Amino acid sequence: MSEKKRLVIVGGGAAGFFSAINAAQLALGLEVIILEKTHKLLSKVRISGGGRCNVTHQCFDNKLLAANYPRGNKELLSCFHQFNAADTIEWFSQRNIKLKAEPDGRMFPDTDSSETIINCFLEEANKSDITIKTGVALTAYSQTKDGQFILHLSDKTTLHATFLLIASGGHPAASSYSWISNTSNHTILNPTPSLFTFNIPNSPFKGLEGVATEVVLTLPGYNRAEQGPLLITHWGLSGPVVLRMSAWAAEWLNQKNYLTEVSINFLPGFNHDKVLEKFTESKIYYAKTNLVTNKLFSNIPNRLWERLIDCANIDAQIQYAQLSKKQINTLVNLLVDFRIKMSGKTTFKEEFVTCGGVHLTEINMKTMESKKIPNLFFAGEVINVDGITGGFNFQAAWSTAMIAARNIASKCNNS
Repeated sequence: MSEKKRLVIVGGGAAGFFSAINAAQLALGLEVIILEKTHKLLSKVRISGGGRCNVTHQCFDNKLLAANYPRGNKELLSCFHQFNAADTIEWFSQRNIKLKAEPDGRMFPDTDSSETIINCFLEEANKSDITIKTGVALTAYSQTKDGQFILHLSDKTTLHATFLLIASGGHPAASSYSWISNTSNHTILNPTPSLFTFNIPNSPFKGLEGVATEVVLTLPGYNRAEQGPLLITHWGLSGPVVLRMSAWAAEWLNQKNYLTEVSINFLPGFNHDKVLEKFTESKIYYAKTNLVTNKLFSNIPNRLWERLIDCANIDAQIQYAQLSKKQINTLVNLLVDFRIKMSGKTTFKEEFVTCGGVHLTEINMKTMESKKIPNLFFAGEVINVDGITGGFNFQAAWSTAMIAARNIASKCNNS
């Protein structure tokens, strides 16, 4: 009779639990242990989506889905061919959890509670006799000649394992990955924050906190434009358009030390010439109407319109016919290219996401197994993969975790 096989998973988060549950249910007689260095399980699942848990995104085209990842989009495409958003929906459906889509494509449990997902994982883990150890970290590991892992834990004990899966999540400092690189010689790309809001000291929008509007956002010097809702906050700028830009420009902004100009076009679809033409026409059609009464552009909130007029040093009661060419040009420039200075960032709702981590070239992305050490697997944010906001980071966690689980189970069942 062959010796019982054991899988040890480092990390009690989304990827760790998903891989543990699926490996336990797919592999015959496999013992599964989860190690979580803190005393909190599934902490990001709990706070995601304001406590509702943004499980995935309603995007069923694998190429389009992969396009939402600033790092790892090409590599994840092969993962999504194996397990994608539709598969995620079906997985939860089989466990009596229905996911609903919101107009922007984000998908949540129909209970609007992250506890639904957490309870599902804990129940499935219990059914599969998965052992969960909290307050215990993996500090180092080695492999014997016969391929068994010897795991050295923070409580001064050791564990033996047939398979090791690292799903320890992202970390803000490279030193947090040293136990991986020191032991396995895996290359760790320097972790860089992703998904954050922009700090705007002395913001010209002070007092407009909570105002939201559709804009096109660019960063002069960085070749990308993002369109979407912008939210004015107490500390600066937030909203989906800022979060998406922060993800794509994460490394560039880090190099800039988060000191750069931000350009806002408050009139998506309009350029300088089109807006200038509309103002020229308004001098005829709205000659006797004052600027503040006739907003001219209905998509701009009233309070923001008044502030833009003020920023242009124009009397809000001035009539359109009285506007000088200089005043019109100034206001047009503010509408389509409002320049504002960013100085620093703020983590978005404590949902810390990083780019960086284990280099993707050292992982077989079709199996999630290390190319350097057999039976060592990775899943989730510990690898150099990150998505924009909207459920994409969780989908990468589910996909990589499922692929790792399937391949571990295959090895276990066939040996």
